[in-house]
Amino acid sequence: MTGDGTRSVRAGLPDPVAYEPTLPGPVFAAHFHLPGEASGPYTYGRDTNPTWTHLERAIAELESPDESAEAIVFASGMAAVSAVLLSQARSGDTVVLPEDGYQALALIREQLEAYGIEVRTAPTAGDAQLAHLAGAKLLWIETPSNPGLDVCDVRRLARAAHEAGSLVAVDNTLATPLGQRPLGLGADFAVASGTKGLTGHGDLLLGYVVCRAPELAARVRKWRKVVGAIPGPMEAWLAHRSLATLHLRADRQAENALALAQALAGRDEVTHLRYPGLPSDPAHRLASAQMRRFGCVVSFDLPDRAFAERFLEALRLVDDATSFGSVRSTAERRGRWGGDAVGEGFIRFSVGAEDAPDLIADVERALDEAGSACGGFR
Repeated sequence: MTGDGTRSVRAGLPDPVAYEPTLPGPVFAAHFHLPGEASGPYTYGRDTNPTWTHLERAIAELESPDESAEAIVFASGMAAVSAVLLSQARSGDTVVLPEDGYQALALIREQLEAYGIEVRTAPTAGDAQLAHLAGAKLLWIETPSNPGLDVCDVRRLARAAHEAGSLVAVDNTLATPLGQRPLGLGADFAVASGTKGLTGHGDLLLGYVVCRAPELAARVRKWRKVVGAIPGPMEAWLAHRSLATLHLRADRQAENALALAQALAGRDEVTHLRYPGLPSDPAHRLASAQMRRFGCVVSFDLPDRAFAERFLEALRLVDDATSFGSVRSTAERRGRWGGDAVGEGFIRFSVGAEDAPDLIADVERALDEAGSACGGFR
């Protein structure tokens, strides 16, 4: 049994071939030589690609190191989300979604309902989705939730869902496979946006689905073929290259996130501070039982919209940008997008790999400047 670092560095690499690179470069091909019958590992570029193969093997190893699993990579996280929900649910079925999950789930809900699929929602906290499982075809879990960072008990929910005859999918974007392994907690699908912490450089879009049951994987893979939501070979190769530093990034960013959360806990202008790794966080005990790392996202409220905007403008080491998981810290006033049940001063802060003292000093200075501009925080 290898450790996370060894697995991250070696995952998905092909067997050594003399004078060839350890990680072959991206294969750009719409079609392949195909003599005779239309069969073989690589036939047409919408179906398979050698560069995807290496990445899919790597992701499967990270999400399910103890049991065989299949990964299917997509052009984006939302392509992966859509593939699971729309390949499994049919008109007349019911799915259960978190009401506080990623904001684009609202768009998915509209599409599901347009197809005649009933959608039930409940908050992530308190395992509230348990009350809505009767007759459901699929339960969708997001833990920690984005952006509120609530946590639910995956084992408990998965067990109850399976007893009710439901499949279970877990959005593992925020945790990454090094922070949480949903398949080992009982889920049927681990789904994520590789755009964020998995690849960690803020320079590509990618999504993936991993499942252990071959029949479920086959349905997801067929959906990808039908809709053509495939990643480019360059994106797939860059993603695989990025995995080699995943353990380094995950450890450094989690350390920095905890340090920042601890610093913010002492600030009067900061309220509703959330970080699952913080011992005082209401989700800490449960997160500690099912997570191995607590991720890079810290969320909190500032007094109002104007204060939050002054804070973001005063930051020097932190980019005002959406998304999360990059080695460079980012933060945003999440309410600017609409759709999330957050206050106007709510900040989603994605902690990068900078030196923690520098980052904390920058944040505290920006808070001081934001407060002084209105005569000080009261």
